[in-house]
Amino acid sequence: MDSVSQFVLGSAVSVAVMGRRVPVWQAALVGGICGTLPDLDVFLDHGDAIRNMTLHRTDSHALLWLTLVSPVLAWLVAGLFRRGVRWPQWWPAIWLALITHPLLDLMTVYGTQLGLPLTDYPYAVGSIYIVDPLYTLPLLAGLGVALWRRSDRGLRANRVGLALSTLYLAWSGVIQGVAGGQIHDSLVQQGIPADRVLVTPTPFNTLVWRSVVLTPDRYGEAYWSLLSPSRPLQVTWYPRHPELFDRFRGNGYAERVAWFSHGFYALREQGGQTTIADLRMGEGEAYTFTFGLGTPEQPDPRPQRLPYQRPEFSALFSALAERL
Repeated sequence: MDSVSQFVLGSAVSVAVMGRRVPVWQAALVGGICGTLPDLDVFLDHGDAIRNMTLHRTDSHALLWLTLVSPVLAWLVAGLFRRGVRWPQWWPAIWLALITHPLLDLMTVYGTQLGLPLTDYPYAVGSIYIVDPLYTLPLLAGLGVALWRRSDRGLRANRVGLALSTLYLAWSGVIQGVAGGQIHDSLVQQGIPADRVLVTPTPFNTLVWRSVVLTPDRYGEAYWSLLSPSRPLQVTWYPRHPELFDRFRGNGYAERVAWFSHGFYALREQGGQTTIADLRMGEGEAYTFTFGLGTPEQPDPRPQRLPYQRPEFSALFSALAERL
């Protein structure tokens, strides 16, 4: 999830737990910092773009490691402020601010390895877009009132904001299931294999859902809207070029992207080399994570991420309005 949402979530959780035991601004600041800490792993360079992508949200997002480090952070915070609030009182707030970060990331489609060191599986629910104002605004409003009023009424507003944002997450999971069922039924009616289908929200909302349909040699893309659920599903097809992947069998980079994307990848030849794209983030033939692999004869020893032209906001909202 985006950094603003993670900071505000950590702040709201910490304020809710600490209540009036410390000044509201202290709880908000500590919670916000703790809610941001796991994402500092983006500054680590693992040697190449593919490892940087697939090793983000790993150890710093593991529930076990965050649980073990939380009492140390609580002890440091208690010593920093020295207001008679001992570290065991800070501990629940800091622990919750830390672990709600990977749990929120889990709801996006990227992949979060929160089970380390027991498993490196990149878990992803994919029911909410990485930036969604309807999730973040209730948190901001509730926390803002708590910082402004600094009273029981302010603390109550913060709890309401937390409750509303959590309900919105629950809604995203429910409507994802509805969208997935409708898309599956429409694909079956059209005689299209529906055993490998990814369903994720489009940017900034949970009303329009993008689906990626995998077959051995191609992938299809279709959109479903809650406001027009009976509209026939129109699938646009693109080649996956499995023959190109066969030529890179044994290449650790190609196989790592295939593993991390849960099989939702495609290859093509571009600019004199073979590229591989994670189909979960992006659309059409433009994807956030596309990497150059070199050629089968001369594979790139350090794959680079290819430039991604982000669509303008006007284009995004125009597409959203049409799909609605």
